Amino acid sequence: MILSVWVAAIAIGIGPCAAFAGQTSAPVEQQPPAAATAQAPMTKAEAKELFRSVDEILSFVSSDSKLPIEHSVKRKLISREQINGYLKKKFDEDQGAKRMERSEVILKKFGLLDRDFHLRPFLLSLLTEQIAGFYDNKTKTVNLLDWIKPDDQKPVLAHELTHALQDQKVGLTTWSDVSAKGVARNVQEDNEHLQTDEADTARDAVAEGQAMAVFVDYTLRPTGKTLADAPELGDRLKDMAADSNGSPVMARAPLLLQQSLLFPYTDGLSFEQAILVKSGAKAAFADVLENPPSSSFEIMNPKAYMAHAPVPVLRLPDIHPLLDAEYTPYDVGVMGELDVRMLTELFGGQQMATALAPEWAGGVYYAAQRKSAVTEAEKESTASIALLYYSRWKNADSARSFLRVYAAEIPRKYSGVVRRPKDEADGDEQVYSTSEGDVLLSIAGEGVFVSEGFELPLARKLRDQIVSTQPEGPLQIAGARSHELSLGLAHTLSSFGMIRAAGLQRYTFEGRPGMAR
Repeated sequence: MILSVWVAAIAIGIGPCAAFAGQTSAPVEQQPPAAATAQAPMTKAEAKELFRSVDEILSFVSSDSKLPIEHSVKRKLISREQINGYLKKKFDEDQGAKRMERSEVILKKFGLLDRDFHLRPFLLSLLTEQIAGFYDNKTKTVNLLDWIKPDDQKPVLAHELTHALQDQKVGLTTWSDVSAKGVARNVQEDNEHLQTDEADTARDAVAEGQAMAVFVDYTLRPTGKTLADAPELGDRLKDMAADSNGSPVMARAPLLLQQSLLFPYTDGLSFEQAILVKSGAKAAFADVLENPPSSSFEIMNPKAYMAHAPVPVLRLPDIHPLLDAEYTPYDVGVMGELDVRMLTELFGGQQMATALAPEWAGGVYYAAQRKSAVTEAEKESTASIALLYYSRWKNADSARSFLRVYAAEIPRKYSGVVRRPKDEADGDEQVYSTSEGDVLLSIAGEGVFVSEGFELPLARKLRDQIVSTQPEGPLQIAGARSHELSLGLAHTLSSFGMIRAAGLQRYTFEGRPGMAR
């Protein structure tokens, strides 16, 4: 899905993990975080201590994860100015970041981002303020920040050095980036994208979840406990991550960014924790790296992954003959369980999201751009995009609940919304006129079809073809690659390093009521 593309893109660049502390909506170059720039650089003695600790912490990481040390890890001290320059350069050059920016208009079309939101400057500010350290799998170097004291960086080192050992085990550059490239131009490429759409995001969640597990164990060392001994700590960390009080920028971020940023850390930790508790360190680390999950569904449902349960994946028929005269292919992907959770929470509230997301049984979207959109301004507008979305649910009641939630959002997404009952073929259709063209919503059994921007006769033809193509039962995702709408964002974000989002990096277990000591 689009989010998976984003998160995946960020994860590829700096390395699987970085630490974020907060966000600011102003671009980095206009409003640097005052609190961060006020901190003095560490002394030479502190830098020497931090460099010395790398090998000691690497030994702990290897013992905790059972991932072997193949060779020592290079280390480098960098300044905030160097971080700023790196992030800007990465956004300009990284292919994942470019895919993320291309996906922005689709996220706005779905209503996951406001139409007037500007993604790039917000993310630059967020990352600059929040990053706490990162391992660069391209240069094989762990980057240490010269304005954070050694004792504060050591837990982050445990996290980042986990990525170093993962890199030595599987080669993170290629392991983390396995999604289909480019725009799908025909039915074969459409379905290749769908078959592999969420894998990058799932792999990011594995990488960050493993690093978070080691991070927790390192922090727990004074207590003699580990995450496997006290699995309730994982849930408490997730609760803390959801609390953005300590991060003003994160608190202002759209729900999409908040959840996609945290997903690899929080849901990834829960996934790894479930395997760790059930089967031990080798299964949770080396075995998962060798046989990673391929979808957000498996990350959110680790029992399904461990049971080798089939992952719901839908197919597209050849719709190009219906579209190619007036439209150019723009994007195709999976609307996965994480996407549904965010979409329903944004449109219907957290209670609705909690109830509906587990009932998801597959989803696919297709976006095309009108050939009449010629100028850059026209191409960047959601009005240039026509969108279809087909979702399957475990039962008809859940399908109808999702349809109600989605329909209620139409007047908030568009202006000039008028329902046209006379144009509705039966009680299972809803037809609207909007400022961006016709909207058709329809339901049949456990399936919900949405068309936004295609003219009504064409929308019905697309629906009938798509519904008739679906198999009766779920299909196992065939490839190792995947692109889920929102998770592209998660993949892109996680590539910039470990984040301090919602206070995860500052968290300590000592002195907290009810925590193991």
